[in-house]
Amino acid sequence: MNVALIFAGGTGRRMHTNGVPKQFLTLYGKPIIIYTLEKFENHDLVNGIVISCLKDYIPKMWKLCQKFNITKVRAIVAGGETGQESIYNGLVKIDELFPSRSVVLVHDGVRPLVDAETITRNIACVMEHGSAITVTPATETIIVDPEAGEQAWDAEDDRPLFAHRARNEVGTILDRKICQYAKAPQSFILSDLLECHEKARAEGRNDFIDSAGIMRYYGKKLYTVEGSTENIKITTPIDFYIFKAIETAKESSNAFGL
Repeated sequence: MNVALIFAGGTGRRMHTNGVPKQFLTLYGKPIIIYTLEKFENHDLVNGIVISCLKDYIPKMWKLCQKFNITKVRAIVAGGETGQESIYNGLVKIDELFPSRSVVLVHDGVRPLVDAETITRNIACVMEHGSAITVTPATETIIVDPEAGEQAWDAEDDRPLFAHRARNEVGTILDRKICQYAKAPQSFILSDLLECHEKARAEGRNDFIDSAGIMRYYGKKLYTVEGSTENIKITTPIDFYIFKAIETAKESSNAFGL
């Protein structure tokens, strides 16, 4: 079985949306989270979907699924204080509903531009190697921040809280040809991922950036699949405008049969 775990527990502070979580922002009358869910709903290899959502928005999420005919959702659970907790809550529910050797595709609710081929590659890679981390080639120079260990980290948006702060010294400059951006889905065997989450909870660790990080820390081998550069995470207003531009271009192409 192949199950998508869509975590949508963030509040979207960086989007400046006056209290509306970013996953519920609408484009052409459809919330971002529905664009995301449709990609897994319409994929033939995906057998079910579990959503980890802000607790107060669970009734709204069920109504949206009904309105937009998202039929593969088996459960919607309350998210946690961090992305790691939200994913764990979803994994526990998936473990109740699906076999332990199922493939779990962990995906951000605000990554609505994932394509079907990336989902297919993730499933195939997990079946062959046990894991699949979606990546894209780095397109800009990457500099290691020598003070990064002293910074507070925004677990919701996976960014330093004080990224705007001026620096006096540049750390290591990495060759972008050997670097990749980690994206989503990040996919694993259910029992393997749940095992690592249980270890982290037992050790009081709740600071892992993503599923790849927690799996790597506990000794699991990770394998990559290349995804599309369009598969952006909508974190800031400019991300939303890029998403809008891409969707508008697609709609125009469909309208004119291009």
